[in-house]
Amino acid sequence: MLSKNLALFHNLRKRLDELLKLKDESFDFVHLSIQTLTMTSFRNLQQPTGRIITLEEKDYLFFGGTAYLGLLANPEYIELYKKGIDRYGLNNGTSRTNNVQLGIYQEAEDYLAARFGFESTLLFSSGYLAAQTAVKSLSKGKKIFYAPNTHPALWLDENPEVIDNFDDWAAQTVEEINTSESSEFVIISNSIDNLTPRRYDFSVFRGLSSSKHVTMILDDSHGIGILKKNQVSVDFHPMDNIDLVVVASLAKGMGTDAGLVLGRRDVTDKIKKNPIYTGASPSAGASLYALMEGEKLYAEAFDSMQANTTLMSKLVIRGNLNSIPDFPVFSSKHAGLYRFLLQKQILISSFPYPLPSSPLLNRIVLSALHSEDDIRHIGEIMSSEIY
Repeated sequence: MLSKNLALFHNLRKRLDELLKLKDESFDFVHLSIQTLTMTSFRNLQQPTGRIITLEEKDYLFFGGTAYLGLLANPEYIELYKKGIDRYGLNNGTSRTNNVQLGIYQEAEDYLAARFGFESTLLFSSGYLAAQTAVKSLSKGKKIFYAPNTHPALWLDENPEVIDNFDDWAAQTVEEINTSESSEFVIISNSIDNLTPRRYDFSVFRGLSSSKHVTMILDDSHGIGILKKNQVSVDFHPMDNIDLVVVASLAKGMGTDAGLVLGRRDVTDKIKKNPIYTGASPSAGASLYALMEGEKLYAEAFDSMQANTTLMSKLVIRGNLNSIPDFPVFSSKHAGLYRFLLQKQILISSFPYPLPSSPLLNRIVLSALHSEDDIRHIGEIMSSEIY
């Protein structure tokens, strides 16, 4: 059956390649058809998504995913995880209110609060769960303002469907809050747009009236520990009338299957009372052990990732890719980029955005696993070739 499917795939791809040679605009759909077929073949991998992905005896340089620091394939970090398993076991299925507890959870919460410069931290088994718990715990009885493109993990119920651009939305939100008769509000947003990419500016919210109390919940899953070493990416400090709450998945750059909430202690104490925090099973103790013990490895990976990002920025200065400073993602909406790079045995992330019917958004994602030669290779291709 597998051989028949592969034969069908190759025959169909050959036929589509023949159609593509016609160079007629009416066959633009062929780009997407070929890409869809090729992408499908990478959807049943049995290997880590590290620097190299091997398929059908071919090696592809992988520039995709979200493992910016490459910890998922770092041998030394994996050894720390194994030591954590020896100490704490494979997992822990007991809730945080159980009378028998592993000490690693409170230790990790205290450690992460200090590491990222907050008064208090709460840990969850995923970033999605952390975000949901924070929103549900802190939004009761308050008017909620959702920013455009807010991640589904932050939705209280259905998609808020905010279609404004961020800057217009932010200005309108400040005006609406300042002129409202209510006094309690919640603002919910991603800290960065990791896809296009873009870093959001929250400074406009300093114009909120001091008579209004606002809880600002920001999802920093793609920024924490990535744009700045051992810091969140948010350039907004709490004010007397604004509580800053940062939620994040640690499974992206930080290589840890866990989620966290950062904030003032009186704010996190409210979240602690939520049954999701008290009743849900926590992350594996071994993963938190590796996170705490691997700070030196993190720092080395951070420096490598940032060096790669700086080099790539210099190589593609011609402007055919979108990027922001210090973030290892370079995007393009050129329809043929995925297939063009695949022919050169380079695999990137590619999908329609923001809607299934939208044009393809291609993301070249650098990581600490890439060598200088890797970066120069793809940088020179992107700077010199017409695709």
